[in-house]
Amino acid sequence: MSKFVAWNSQPLNTWAEKFAAGEFIDLEGNKTHYIRKGTGNPLILLHGFFYDSNLWADNINALSESFEVYVLDLWGFGYSTREPLDYGYELYAHQLRLFMDALGISKASLMGQSMGGGTAIKFCVQNRHMVDKLVLVDAAGLPNPLLFTAKFFNLPKVGEFFMGLNTNAIRKKNLADFWMYNKNMVTESYFENVTRFQKVEGTTKVLMKILRKQFFDKLSDEIHQLGKMEVPSMLVWGRNDIAVPLKSGQEMHRILKGSRLEILNNAAHVPNYEQSDMFNKLAIDFLN
Repeated sequence: MSKFVAWNSQPLNTWAEKFAAGEFIDLEGNKTHYIRKGTGNPLILLHGFFYDSNLWADNINALSESFEVYVLDLWGFGYSTREPLDYGYELYAHQLRLFMDALGISKASLMGQSMGGGTAIKFCVQNRHMVDKLVLVDAAGLPNPLLFTAKFFNLPKVGEFFMGLNTNAIRKKNLADFWMYNKNMVTESYFENVTRFQKVEGTTKVLMKILRKQFFDKLSDEIHQLGKMEVPSMLVWGRNDIAVPLKSGQEMHRILKGSRLEILNNAAHVPNYEQSDMFNKLAIDFLN
């Protein structure tokens, strides 16, 4: 058995040299890690909270057969910078704008899960001319009370204590209880891949700062603005999501006139993983 590596313990550059799968770009002094694959019209994938670009591991290959896919690590996650920043939708929309400008991407379709979906919404409202289509996967944004566990972790020093324990159990239980419908989908390899970035120094501080800022569900105004913009949008929701329940997706679908809502059975907060084949087919059909 390999030796346990403590959470929040590894220098970013050292860990990135070992595990980063993509390339890096400097944006206003902050490093952004991203994966690029395929050819065609640009498609940018944005992960949600707790994850990094590995969220999309079961989608990248299929999508890249039809599109030029870019998979970002948002600042504070994956192998991107851990600088003390004002984390939130405004920052991440700004990061995305800098990224597109730097790579000369004048227009792209955006696919975002949870917080990444909220980022896509924020960006589109600010930069409508740069967005072709939207795929919103269990997207955050509408009012949604914090789960009890999140409230518990938000207590002073509590989150830091539990996230710092030398065990996988806390994070595994979190994924199984709040992200997955089928608990067996949290395999050893999946868990290792999606949480590896949390070994990087400064990650726990970022996660707790974001969780305590409580901005995930504060996009009502932007969602209503988006509803007036006639952006081709598909919402994909796991029927069994408890983190951002289906009723949020149904309400978002109502607000976004002309949007398409696809509900995937036997899936929770990451239907792109739990029902990857169906998800990939739906996404490619819609984006084409």
